[in-house]
Amino acid sequence: MLLEPNLTTPFPGGGGGSCPPVGIQLEGVILPPVFTIDVILGLLGNIFALWIFWFKLKAWNTNNLFLFNLVIADFLVLVSLPLRIDTLLRGYWMFGDGLCRIHLFLMFCNRSASIALMTLVAINRYFKVVHPHHYFNRITKQQAAFVLLFVWLLVISTWVPILAFNHIKNIRNNTQCFFFASYKEDGSTIMVGTYRILTVLEFILPLAMLLFCSIQISSSLKKRQMGKLAKVRKAMRVCVVIVTVYMVCFLPTTVTTIGLWVIRSYRPWDCNAFYTFTQLTIASFGLNFLNSALDPIIYVFSSTMFRRALLGALPRALRCRQDTEESTVSSARTQSTTQQELKSMSADSGSEAIS
Repeated sequence: MLLEPNLTTPFPGGGGGSCPPVGIQLEGVILPPVFTIDVILGLLGNIFALWIFWFKLKAWNTNNLFLFNLVIADFLVLVSLPLRIDTLLRGYWMFGDGLCRIHLFLMFCNRSASIALMTLVAINRYFKVVHPHHYFNRITKQQAAFVLLFVWLLVISTWVPILAFNHIKNIRNNTQCFFFASYKEDGSTIMVGTYRILTVLEFILPLAMLLFCSIQISSSLKKRQMGKLAKVRKAMRVCVVIVTVYMVCFLPTTVTTIGLWVIRSYRPWDCNAFYTFTQLTIASFGLNFLNSALDPIIYVFSSTMFRRALLGALPRALRCRQDTEESTVSSARTQSTTQQELKSMSADSGSEAIS
C-alpha cells in the first residue's frame, strides 16, 4: 500500500548487488480479510454512532463535538479501504490516477486526524478532572468548533501535497497505486522523509500527552474525596480506553516504519532484516485502520449522553435488564460509601472519647 513491494530495492555494497523484489503475495493474503473486517465493523459501529449523534442526542457539549469529528475521520478511511481491498484481490489498480491520489490522501488524513482527536478527548477529560476551574472547561461550542477547524486544517495541509503528484506506476504490466514509489523514481526523497518523520512524531508526541493525562488523573483519583470519586474513575476509564486503542492501532506501524528507516540507512546490505520488517509493516497496516472499528468503544466510555442514547435505542428487554444492573451497582456503591462514612464517624467519636 505505502511501500513499493513490487520494485527491486537497491542496496549498495556486495558488488553493487540488490535485494530481489519482495512481491505482493503476502500483502494480498493478509490484508484483504483484515481490511474487510475493519470496514464491516467500522461501518456498523460508526453508522450507528452517527445515527445516535445526529438523531438521539438532545444536547451537545464540547466533548461530543470532538467525538463526532472522530466519527467523520473514521468515515474517511472506511470509504477508501474498499478500493484497496479490490486492488489486493484483483492484483492491480483499476481506478485511475485521480482516485489513487484521493485514496492515499484519505488514508493518511484518517491516521493523523484520529490521533489528534483522541488526544483532544483525553485532554478535555484531564482538564475537567484535574483543573476543574480552568478556562478550557468554559469554552463554548463555537470555540470548540474553531479548535476542530484548526485541527482539520493542520491535518489537510500536512497531507495535501499527496494530491499534487501522480502515484500510478506500471509494474510488470500491472498498474499499481503506491505512495513511496512515486517519489523515489522521480529522484525526490522529500515526501518520503516527511512521511517517516511525521509517522514517528505524530505517534510519540500525542502518546506523551495521553500518558501525562492518564498519570495526572490517576494521581487525582488517589487524592479526591468520596463524593467525587465516580467522576475521576470515569475519566480514568476514558483515558485507559483511548491509550489502549491508540497503542494497538498505531504502535505497530510506527515501530516497523522506524525499523525500515534504520535498515535502509544503516544496514542496506541486510536483505533478511529488510524482508522481515517489510512483512511486519504489511501486517501492521491492518491494525493501523482498526481504530475505525474500535472508536465506538471510546464513544461509549467518553460520553454520558451518548451512552444514555445508546441504552435508549436498545430493545426494551435489554434496556430493562441494563437498568436493573445499573441500579444494583449504584445501590452497592451507595451502601459502600455509607459504610465508609459511618466508619469515619466512629473513628472520629473514638478519638474524641480518648481525648
